[in-house]
Amino acid sequence: MQKNPLSSICIVGGGTAGWMAASLLSSALQGSNIKITLIESPDIATIGVGESTVPSIMDFLYTCQINIREFVEATSATFKLGIRFDDWLKPGEQFFHPFGRVGQDVNGFEFYQLWLKNVMDGKSTRWLDHSPCAIMAENQRFMLRQPPQKNWVLNSYSHALHLDALLAARYLRDFSQKRGIERVEATVNKVVMDERQFIHSLELDNGQTVASDFFIDCTGFKGLLIEGALNIGYEEWTHYLPCDRAVAVQTENASGLHPFTIATAREAGWTWKIPLQHRTGNGYVFSSQYCTDDQAIDTLCKAVTGKLLGEPRVIPFTTGRRNKIWHNNCLALGLASGFLEPLESTAIHLVHKTLVHFIRHFPDRDFESYTEQAFNQKINIDYQEIRDFIILHYCTSGRDDTEFWRWCQTMPVPDSLHEKISLFRERGQIEHVPGQLFTIDSWCSILEGMKVRPKKYHPLIDAFNEQYLAALMQESSRNVRETVINMPRHDDFIRQHCAVKLR
Repeated sequence: MQKNPLSSICIVGGGTAGWMAASLLSSALQGSNIKITLIESPDIATIGVGESTVPSIMDFLYTCQINIREFVEATSATFKLGIRFDDWLKPGEQFFHPFGRVGQDVNGFEFYQLWLKNVMDGKSTRWLDHSPCAIMAENQRFMLRQPPQKNWVLNSYSHALHLDALLAARYLRDFSQKRGIERVEATVNKVVMDERQFIHSLELDNGQTVASDFFIDCTGFKGLLIEGALNIGYEEWTHYLPCDRAVAVQTENASGLHPFTIATAREAGWTWKIPLQHRTGNGYVFSSQYCTDDQAIDTLCKAVTGKLLGEPRVIPFTTGRRNKIWHNNCLALGLASGFLEPLESTAIHLVHKTLVHFIRHFPDRDFESYTEQAFNQKINIDYQEIRDFIILHYCTSGRDDTEFWRWCQTMPVPDSLHEKISLFRERGQIEHVPGQLFTIDSWCSILEGMKVRPKKYHPLIDAFNEQYLAALMQESSRNVRETVINMPRHDDFIRQHCAVKLR
């Protein structure tokens, strides 16, 4: 059998996406003799505001064989158990989207269905009473997951990280270079194409020419390769998600290190608050149709606590994704591939998931078209799933106090999301495909938080004895609280095990 393997990969652009690619590929391709080069321009600053993550960040660190505590120390990270949404349903109300499981399924029936029958029977436990992550967040508790335990609570929580994106890129750069990644500090002047419309080489401003079999575009919104050279096009989703700008600013810490992100609904969008060990990240994602830059800066500065550590930065963006994220011998990664507003902190997850799909569909120099097509189908499904989940937060809101939120009352909803919400409203079911980021528990947590309650539950749930279910719910809730209260406080855990060591 004739083999035609890749001999080289060139990553264009550093930042979080570029160095994540270098780290993961240097791990996955060990022993392959594929040379990996990363070109990083000293003239192009990284955006560096993607500071909240989802639990897949832990899978990334594990695959790369990166020590978690060392990474937390190096990136000034804190731990994240979910997101608290303030004022989304209406001003003055809040709800929580926890990571991990909520309750335990029984006899093949989803826990939400059992809980729903219990509620309709007049028994009272909160949905979040059965979420280890939610109760840990409420009580400011945290501990790293241990090997499998007998107690289901200890097996059911998961966590992500809040991290300094610039420090993370620096850590992964050093890690990758120790693994043999070659770093070239230069700016790309010209992209040279061959007769097939594949990228042949890059001409740099230092006089060097870099040829490679495959290129990974991590050049941010510009998309120097995927758009500038290959003209692949962009599918906009602004008709579904009208927020098109963000303003970001860092502040001194003014309170404890809470183990969750706070997303607060505002007049024309929402603000974030992300606690790191040495500072707090803040931002306002808004629609320029309903808010000017000056108004957004004023809103954010009035909302933050702690002294400002710099001037607010305005970042324009266009929600959507490239028409193709892999085309010929080029893969777009990070902001070069698309952008979904950071409401559920999915940017770093999409970098990781794109790389996972790429490794599974890894090409050789024959570049069969069906491999590229299969990859693009997979990653497009991931983008659509996250898009729909973000839209869910807007289209179910009860707010109508500003023009922006009144627009959300009648906003267009994709058919894929409409069908999902309709099934849930009828009988509390969520169609879920294995491998998707957001679990049934995540969907139920947002819908419960927005007070979208199904008309009825699955008819076979009536086979469960009412008293048995009530006792089961009480035991579940009690088990969660008794387990969580014995965990250390989040601040104390960080102080004792992984306090920041800034260089």
